[in-house]
Amino acid sequence: MGHVPHVLVEGPWKSDTLTLNESQSHHLGRVLRASPDDPVTYTDGMGVIGAGTLAGLGAISRSQERTVPKPRPLDLAVAPPAGKDRARFLVEKLGELGVTRLLWLRTVHGSNRVPATERARAWARAALEQSLGAWLMEVGDALVDWTELEAPIVACDPGSGSWAQPPRTVAIGPEGGWAPDEIPPEVPKWGLSPNVLRVETAAIVGASLVLAREPH
Repeated sequence: MGHVPHVLVEGPWKSDTLTLNESQSHHLGRVLRASPDDPVTYTDGMGVIGAGTLAGLGAISRSQERTVPKPRPLDLAVAPPAGKDRARFLVEKLGELGVTRLLWLRTVHGSNRVPATERARAWARAALEQSLGAWLMEVGDALVDWTELEAPIVACDPGSGSWAQPPRTVAIGPEGGWAPDEIPPEVPKWGLSPNVLRVETAAIVGASLVLAREPH
């Protein structure tokens, strides 16, 4: 098997064998054509990552493990995009990039419809497995307001300037734009592009630009 699968098994781990859920077992056997004793990597989503072997298709025999340092916190506070497919794309791509937390920001012109919690978290778990990551992105389960965001914050707004210090939170508004005076006066505005971007495009660009300045 050329591709070595990467599996999220949330802790705590109490034995030398990790049990997989039915969906993971099905994906390994039916999609990836994996077999017992094939190599597999795994993570607890909290920084521990290991390389083991499949003990059948329903379990992993643990082996060499290491701890990946926690990245600098980066939150994306995003006006929920309309439609399940767009929300899924947003969650998966931010998870693959290594964003710490995705929050759903309440806005004046946005739909303010938050994806179902378990569905959004499943998308985040799939993104972690796809990207071979060690830290699972946290996804909020309800709308939040500006007062709940961690500073320093920047709000993305077409035609604005750049941020002076690395932000903890990047705020992305709806495609209808921010309402007048919606952005708190103390929050600087950051221009990503002269064009008006879709919510998910703006979130990915904003996260990528911040993460690109981080040491690896």
